[in-house]
Amino acid sequence: MAEYARQKIRVLVVDDSILARKVIMDGLSARRGVEVVGYAINAMDAKNKVRQLKPDVMTLDVQMPGVTGLEFLKSFLPEYPLPVVLVSALNLGVFDALHAGAVDFVRKPDSDVSTEAFVRTLGAKVVEASKAKVQAPAASAATPAAALGGAVSGRILIGLGASTGGTEATLEVMKRLPEDIPGMIIVQHMPTGFTKMYAERLNKLCRMEVREAKDGDEIKRGLALVAPADLQCRVLRSPLGGYRVSCTPGERVSGHRPSVDALFHSMAQNVRCQMYGIIMTGMGRDGASGLLAMRKKGAYTIGQDEESCVVYGMPRAAYDIGAVTVQASCKDIPNALLRHLRSRPGAR
Repeated sequence: MAEYARQKIRVLVVDDSILARKVIMDGLSARRGVEVVGYAINAMDAKNKVRQLKPDVMTLDVQMPGVTGLEFLKSFLPEYPLPVVLVSALNLGVFDALHAGAVDFVRKPDSDVSTEAFVRTLGAKVVEASKAKVQAPAASAATPAAALGGAVSGRILIGLGASTGGTEATLEVMKRLPEDIPGMIIVQHMPTGFTKMYAERLNKLCRMEVREAKDGDEIKRGLALVAPADLQCRVLRSPLGGYRVSCTPGERVSGHRPSVDALFHSMAQNVRCQMYGIIMTGMGRDGASGLLAMRKKGAYTIGQDEESCVVYGMPRAAYDIGAVTVQASCKDIPNALLRHLRSRPGAR
């Protein structure tokens, strides 16, 4: 029994709300393999508790009085590289906190998110976070990518999928791509309400246009579409030529909605032009079988390498079944993509 207890994931809960702490602590304590070792009510208390309790994972409220969750992360993670799962209302601050080094986030319960669903999701995220590699973010500037211009002719489609750690990894890729990149579709596992804000963030920081996809949107050069949360996003051929996205309700695929597999399989089935598939950091296998289907149809496929992944799950699963043409770090994926685009027959 003592040996089993030592193998449990030790969690510190940080939240200034008594009610929120109780919901989180009760929910996590009921999950097999997880042990809540304590709680903290503010940033200073959290720093002391980390030293005393040495947790494996910390849950952190983004909006705390005094020193906010974001401010705490910026000062905390360089000293204590601990996996942090954010607990956030629908707020842009969550992306700043992810940029500061948090592993993942869960949306707080409200009229759209039940307490039961919140607790279930948080428990799963804590387990994922316990396996993540954590590093304080290093300041870096993206090297501007030269425009493709006439170097690429014809219609080309790019699909990209990511999960845990993917919000920042995808940004690292996107900000290194030119504004005239071939049409892209991005699936990032994310709670309802956040995909629109994430697309807006990418749009501000990247050279191409980025927006949340809507059912029927045309896929075109210079545009990246982010799949909406809680809808399956697939690529379809348009009646008058070209391609569009379908964003509709549906069953979960590979455990997710939106699912990377749903996107990649639709590309393998429906796309008749040159296509590229990119699979990035994340827990599980979502995207692996779809990427293999794309590769079998002639796609050039890229997997994020283990060293640069927060969680080397999805890329590993894809690599292990032969779905990945080449592996690269998130900073080198744009170079791998652009080199192949420019080397295609007919490129100049």
